[in-house]
Amino acid sequence: MAGTQRFLTLADVAEVLNTSSAQVYALVRRGDLPAIKIGGRGQWRVESTQLEEFIQRMYAETRTFVDEHPYVESEVRDQH
Repeated sequence: MAGTQRFLTLADVAEVLNTSSAQVYALVRRGDLPAIKIGGRGQWRVESTQLEEFIQRMYAETRTFVDEHPYVESEVRDQH
């Protein structure tokens, strides 16, 4: 994320992750994505390095899930 701002709004994070601001807020409130609350109105900010670390953790969790739950060709046929 070189060349980006140090802190991102929840809307910025949502755009990067291609999800909603509400989903990002939920990630922050659950503690899944570290953030800080600033200003009198309590606006949330996520440090770009924290976002990158979160993304890497999600890749690792996905790898573990895939390893533990191998893809079975019949799963696709059963869903149709």
